[in-house]
Amino acid sequence: MLGLELGGGQYFVILTNIMPSDRYRPKVKVKKSSTGLGLFAEEDIPREQLIIEYTGERISTDEADRRGGLYLFTVNEKLVIDGKGRENMARYINHACKPNAEAEIDERAKRIYIRACRKIKVGEEITYDYGKEYFDDIFKANKCKCADCLNKKKIKKD
Repeated sequence: MLGLELGGGQYFVILTNIMPSDRYRPKVKVKKSSTGLGLFAEEDIPREQLIIEYTGERISTDEADRRGGLYLFTVNEKLVIDGKGRENMARYINHACKPNAEAEIDERAKRIYIRACRKIKVGEEITYDYGKEYFDDIFKANKCKCADCLNKKKIKKD
């Protein structure tokens, strides 16, 4: 796998090798999380296991700029996946500053996958880092609400 900077500090992994375990998808479930809805592991997920594909309408970057939205995921300079549809379970994966998964771009197939970057225990929320550009554009003045940042704020208040 190779790293790729898409600009604005966003880093993603370019998928170069399909592993035999990539054919299997672990069970996941959408449930209530500390920030709304989230995607949770229904079984233990080993490190490097492919979890889910980020799916949706494939649109141009110009169309993505015109539409705007929270679920736009850039594949390359010309292609964006609009994952706003509820059938895209990956849209429920929340941001974390210390994530347990990462996004991968398969440049040949022009697809986006989410892979565990450490072991994820059953019942644990699946998270990845949305990147600085998304954070600056969407969250703006709102502070990060991931579990790690909320815990830091709580400790400072005490």
